[in-house]
Amino acid sequence: MSASPAAPASSSSFLGKAGPLVLARLFTAGLTLSIPLVLARVLSLEEYGTYYQLFLISTTLYYVLPFGVVQSLYYFLPRAEHRRPYLGQTMLFMSLAGVVAAGLVYLLLEPVSGLFSNPRLMDYRLPLAVYTGLLLGSFPLEVSLTSQGRTRQSAVVYLASDTLRAAAMVVPCLLGTSLWGMMVAVSVFAGLRYLATWVVALRGATGPLVSGKLMREQLAYAAPFGAAMALSIPQQNAHFYVVASAVAPALYALYRVGCFQLPVVDLLYTPTSEVLMVRLGELEKQGRLDEAVGAFREASGKLAFVFLPFAAFLFAAAPEFISALFGAKFLPAVPVFRVSVLGVALSILPMDGVLRARGHTRAIFLSYLVKALVTVPLLWVGVRYFGMMGGVVSWALAEVVGKATLLVRVPAALSTPERTLSIRDVIPWGELGKAGLSAVAAGAGVFALRFGLLDSWGGLPEGFLWRALPLAIAGVLFVIGYMAVLHATGIRPLRVLASLRPRGAG
Repeated sequence: MSASPAAPASSSSFLGKAGPLVLARLFTAGLTLSIPLVLARVLSLEEYGTYYQLFLISTTLYYVLPFGVVQSLYYFLPRAEHRRPYLGQTMLFMSLAGVVAAGLVYLLLEPVSGLFSNPRLMDYRLPLAVYTGLLLGSFPLEVSLTSQGRTRQSAVVYLASDTLRAAAMVVPCLLGTSLWGMMVAVSVFAGLRYLATWVVALRGATGPLVSGKLMREQLAYAAPFGAAMALSIPQQNAHFYVVASAVAPALYALYRVGCFQLPVVDLLYTPTSEVLMVRLGELEKQGRLDEAVGAFREASGKLAFVFLPFAAFLFAAAPEFISALFGAKFLPAVPVFRVSVLGVALSILPMDGVLRARGHTRAIFLSYLVKALVTVPLLWVGVRYFGMMGGVVSWALAEVVGKATLLVRVPAALSTPERTLSIRDVIPWGELGKAGLSAVAAGAGVFALRFGLLDSWGGLPEGFLWRALPLAIAGVLFVIGYMAVLHATGIRPLRVLASLRPRGAG
């Protein structure tokens, strides 16, 4: 099979449309990152573990109950003549899902608190129910804009929403109101988001608010993906639930710090995948589906140059990272953290976006089913015999299996009647090889630095700036090494970054 042809100029510009979303999330990433860092310092280990348990319950429902209806907008809106019905019936569906979520939280929190051996969860039952329900109702806010190609407006909404959310979670705790004040504040925030969804999403759309025929089509499309989410989210969070039921809240706080990741994956992967889905829908509508594989390879190649070095740096500089961001009391979380960074490297290929854009949602369901079946025995053995390390390793192995299951279906989704693709054709091998080689070389330099300066690190004074100094030095060394090796392979790193800046569509 011959190599895939280079993507045309118009394809290279489509990825730039993700620029406003990337920049908005980049700006708010610091605010989002500040939440667990600030709370780690103002809350006790037990309270910190309780905070994570509360939001574990909320986020599980947040991603399961939409049942793929919101995500289906990426498929229908680029193809629709009248967009208002899809938007209206999606928001009505999510409002109902929010009512269901609030009821589930209120009814099931008591047995969950018993499972976690943490009766303090019951103190927050009402605000957690309100927050979860309203947040679900506001789920379509950003998606409704991005799926219509209104990426700049979506970026503004992301910026405003994430800023308010960070303030609602951090400020009450800094003022001494602890978790109760934070839960009341985030409930108010979710209510504002819900109102904004109805005001913003329908603006400019035409047609009736609801169409029975279109709703049936939308549900038929969303059902496989929704069922996949019903499997995927509990599967992805299963190790959190199992570990939380096996250890005290203070130890669970260490485990969650070990599983902590900087929001770089959401910052780049999500908007890139979203814009890729819209692009594939446009190519199909224009009869240019042969260009789809070029768009996928371009997106994957750009993500590889960011995600592979990021994962390598976090692995190599894990002690410096944990100590600087959370403090020395969380250093026992380093082994768990090093395993969890595998998730960054596994996010290079936006495979689920391709399958959703091409209507292959059953393949996503199959992948998540396989992951769920693999996760159960892995967690049973892992946590029982190896504790917290067994939990994170079980998660990592299940993720590898799930990604492999998705990958085997991508070539068929991108093939055309004139050309049948294979896995070899859809993966940007050159970019993966060059990024991987450069990342490993730079990571080795960080390990060498720690070995040479280990005694010096231990003698540093107390204080955040001094704790951050080893991480800063390691980061500078890694960046210099990575860019130098990358440049030696013929890649110009600044050009890769420039490809993600905002610019008009081709």
